[in-house]
Amino acid sequence: MSIDATVELKPLSIALLTVSDSRGEAEDSSGKFLENSIIEAGHRLVARRILPDDVYLIRALMSGWIADPEINVVIITGGTGFHERDSTPEAVSPLLDKAIDGFGEEFRRLSASEIGSSTIQSRAFGGLANHTVIFCLPGSTSACRTGWNGILVSQLDSRHGPCNFSDLALGKPDKPLSRIDQVIGERSER
Repeated sequence: MSIDATVELKPLSIALLTVSDSRGEAEDSSGKFLENSIIEAGHRLVARRILPDDVYLIRALMSGWIADPEINVVIITGGTGFHERDSTPEAVSPLLDKAIDGFGEEFRRLSASEIGSSTIQSRAFGGLANHTVIFCLPGSTSACRTGWNGILVSQLDSRHGPCNFSDLALGKPDKPLSRIDQVIGERSER
């Protein structure tokens, strides 16, 4: 459980999504915290979006990011609770190849020291899809701080031992993403 300072960090390309029906960029303190943390850790923020709690909008964006060979990691904040509109797990889970069960377990363990038994109302989770590492955090800035400082900062650091997700994420295959936008036929408008 240490960082090997003699080895150089392999920066990851990270996309960040805030899921919220009520926040715009100015109110998105959780997204801003994560943006700053990503950059300060030496990684690249390659995309940042805010979407409403809508399963199909989230899936559409996530499918593109998962297919994009330039995106190694996706971090999502928001939509993981039990309110009627909270739909991040329902949107993202069907896209996963494998679940990272330990992420949600460790997040709730860390969170329990801060919010007690209320941690059971968090559906934070992680997974892998097409070598893209995906972490879904609650929407509060405090929860994002707990998840980043307690788990993500080390698990996304290629120098962290005994293991981390860096090499897996960097092994993402290069696929012809441009074919998605290729128009076929003379009658097609899009």
